[in-house]
Amino acid sequence: MSDIQQSYDYVIVGGGVAAASAVKGIRSGDAGGTIAVIGSEPDKPVYRPALSKDLWLKDDATLEGNSLAGDLDDDDRVDLVVDTTVTQVDPDAHAVRLADGTEVTYGKLLLATGAEPRTLAVDPGPRVVYYRTAADYERLRALVGPDSHVVVVGGGYIGSEIASALVQNDVAVTLVLDLQDVQEQMFPRALAASLTKSFADRGVTVVHGSVASGDDTGEGIRIRLEDGTEITGDAAVIGVGVLPRTGLAEAAGLDVDNGIVVDEHLRTSATDVYAAGDVASYPDVLLGRRRVEHVDHAEKSGEAAGKAMAGSDDPYDYTPFFWSDILDAGYEAIGETRSDLEMVEDWKDGQIGTGVVYYLKAGQVRGVLLWNVWDSVDQSRDLIAETGNKPVSDPESLRGRIAFG
Repeated sequence: MSDIQQSYDYVIVGGGVAAASAVKGIRSGDAGGTIAVIGSEPDKPVYRPALSKDLWLKDDATLEGNSLAGDLDDDDRVDLVVDTTVTQVDPDAHAVRLADGTEVTYGKLLLATGAEPRTLAVDPGPRVVYYRTAADYERLRALVGPDSHVVVVGGGYIGSEIASALVQNDVAVTLVLDLQDVQEQMFPRALAASLTKSFADRGVTVVHGSVASGDDTGEGIRIRLEDGTEITGDAAVIGVGVLPRTGLAEAAGLDVDNGIVVDEHLRTSATDVYAAGDVASYPDVLLGRRRVEHVDHAEKSGEAAGKAMAGSDDPYDYTPFFWSDILDAGYEAIGETRSDLEMVEDWKDGQIGTGVVYYLKAGQVRGVLLWNVWDSVDQSRDLIAETGNKPVSDPESLRGRIAFG
């Protein structure tokens, strides 16, 4: 890392997975161009899934081992600048401005600003963690131990992963759900109920309600629900979703609609400005325009944007997948996996445990959940493409299309 210069061939705003992948993409087409990676977080890029998975579940996992900064640090034509905020983008001047007033000009710009946690009426603090970054992981690690009690608010993707990781580290957990069951927005009712029971069977206290407020008592945290219930613990982790960081793009006049709008080459509405990762609203080749908040998309779109910035004409024609491990179960999934879609459940031996869930709209498979089923993402992607061209007339005929393995 070196002090930031006045001008670069490429400037990347953001210091996460998409940014690190974009450098790889740039280098595949331009071995010598100057690159600045400017991240607002205090830490260098890290493989973000490890923060709620491996770092809690594998004894040999470390933050250093999940760093993505190696190639950037080793490249003397890349300046990786952390803990630095970009406050303005000026597409006409091909310049960005930093919080200290510094202006940096660019040839090509990538906005990989990611997403930020949704907040509740509980202020973040030493014992209240809106879980997202490496610093959040380090802070939570310092707060918990085998005799500690953590209140986890939210039963979605991050809430369920953190609750699972903590209970497997002998931490007492109270899980606050504003819906009936864990991952109810995604999973079929019976699966969501089964997963909620699994948490309870592992000693997790499941509480239903919406958070009204919370405060640090000096010795712990107190969370109040709208019905008056009070829950105390040593710390609280709040995971209720994220919002794309589009403020810079909006202020710069770029097209924004649930993310920064890009074309098939990840170009924004401004010349020489690209966007990738969580913040990008892109035209998925199979599913239409969408925004995806998972690491596979950050990696693939970041690299594709870097290649495009370096002159490639290849479109971003990839439909990403995602995965999770919760307690003793694991899954991979692709596409639109919302429980408000039509669902066809195909369970081995008719029992929840191993199975495939197909999500449909007008006979088209829009997403697939592979519950304890592995190595079938490509087959699922092919099925989405097939039914996109020829919808199925009988959704029940999908049973057996993807084997349990």
